[in-house]
Amino acid sequence: MEKAVVFGGSGFLGSHVADNLSKAGYQVVIYDMEPSPFLTPSQEMVLGDLSNLELITDTVESASVVFNFAALSDLNEALRQPVRSVNVNILGNCHILESCRVCNVDRFIYASSVYVNSREGGFYGCSKKAAELYIEQYQKTYGLDFTILRYGSLYGPRADSRNGLQRIVSNAVENMALKYNGNDESSREYIHVLDAASASVKCLDNKFKNKKIILTGHQPIRIRELLYMLAEIMGLPKSSVQFNEAEYEGHYIRTPYHYEPELAEKYIPDTHIDLGEGLLELIKGCTETLKR
Repeated sequence: MEKAVVFGGSGFLGSHVADNLSKAGYQVVIYDMEPSPFLTPSQEMVLGDLSNLELITDTVESASVVFNFAALSDLNEALRQPVRSVNVNILGNCHILESCRVCNVDRFIYASSVYVNSREGGFYGCSKKAAELYIEQYQKTYGLDFTILRYGSLYGPRADSRNGLQRIVSNAVENMALKYNGNDESSREYIHVLDAASASVKCLDNKFKNKKIILTGHQPIRIRELLYMLAEIMGLPKSSVQFNEAEYEGHYIRTPYHYEPELAEKYIPDTHIDLGEGLLELIKGCTETLKR
């Protein structure tokens, strides 16, 4: 059996991917800070965080494929904790990449986001974009093959309160009100977590090697229409649909994509040091250092 390691495998999407890998015949090892409540008898659990490079490398040893779902994934939380977003989403991912390189892993699968091509996304989007750049450079420098999966809005079983649609429905069940914090013109392309997990494993096919794949729903739906649909399903009046129109920094309204080329301005000082004089100064400094 080929070994597959799933970082963040105790979570919402990671646990479903782990299950799909088990069904596909892989020996599955889950690496996470918390024990998985969804662990099956055939799966192995390793408890650890992304700062422990030695433990990560020991876990990755002999694996053919490695998935990374471990992240500070709540956009609002990342806005409040920019340094942590770097430590987890960028440095933590680099620790996994380095272990994959050392252990000669065949394929690294990274859970990214549609926010990488957005002007929104805050520090979460920044960290995902930086992580993607490191993954590409590891492939160029060390030949570590990858597949980057950019997920849209997920929903479905095993979601917790950090999931947007889960929060909306949970609140409706408890308070008989469908509340959305954001613009009433917002739209999303929701994809069920089981569809996303199945597609994630299918992307191990060689035709997806060193590719960036977008995994979202088939069509966008306006949040307003979604809430009215939920109200009808739950037997709630239209008046139960409520919008908090406050601005929510970092969240897109209709699309995460944008085209906005930014050109740097070149500034040449009015006076400057002559190149020849600058070289003489450099040589002199190096000579004095050598004499010491």
